[in-house]
Amino acid sequence: MLLAEDDRAIRHALERALTLEGYEVTAVADGVEALAQAHRTPPDVLVLDVMMPGIDGLQVCRVLRAEGDRTPILMLTALVETADRIAGLDAGADDYVVKPFDVEEVFARLRALLRRTGNGTFDDAPAPPPREPRASGAQISAAGLRMDIQARRVWRGQRELELTRTEFELLELLVRNADIVLDHSTIYDRIWGYDFGPGSKNLAVYVGYLRRKLDEPGAPALIHTVRGVGYVLRED
Repeated sequence: MLLAEDDRAIRHALERALTLEGYEVTAVADGVEALAQAHRTPPDVLVLDVMMPGIDGLQVCRVLRAEGDRTPILMLTALVETADRIAGLDAGADDYVVKPFDVEEVFARLRALLRRTGNGTFDDAPAPPPREPRASGAQISAAGLRMDIQARRVWRGQRELELTRTEFELLELLVRNADIVLDHSTIYDRIWGYDFGPGSKNLAVYVGYLRRKLDEPGAPALIHTVRGVGYVLRED
């Protein structure tokens, strides 16, 4: 694991906690060191602070993604506005934690990222009973969407969408359960492997960002909010 955090106290405390949790941690103080270390010894996962001097966490993320590096990235951010979180996702990050954070939340999000990429040792949470969409080989489709699961590609009609890892997995869960309302806890459990509770806005941020990529002028919305319950994919 590569940890990049310019605040010395936070860096040392998080490095100790992660080491005690069983991770092999390389800790650096800025984005320049983070890029150099990532190129020298590619890690299984990166934990990047957003606000660092020189090259910040967003820039590190953009550089690695531009190079084709798909290593999972968890961002640490003191920025709480939705637009700031979306900027991190748009840069290619897979997930984020808002400061001040509980170290147990960091552990949970890292476990989920490593589990989804096959680098962890944890079993997936059980899936909700699926509604079988039309499928052919590695492809599934519903509500005008077509997904190639093995190639990790998705189309709405003839338009291909560019999705992050988490966006793709969230959309896949909704497509596999088209017309079924999935509650917040089920979605958190399946996508993140942990229910962060009613106070978390993580799911709402990802749904909002996914909607922006799915929406087309004059076309029906596909992801619907069921107030107090969760979300459902359907073509109204």
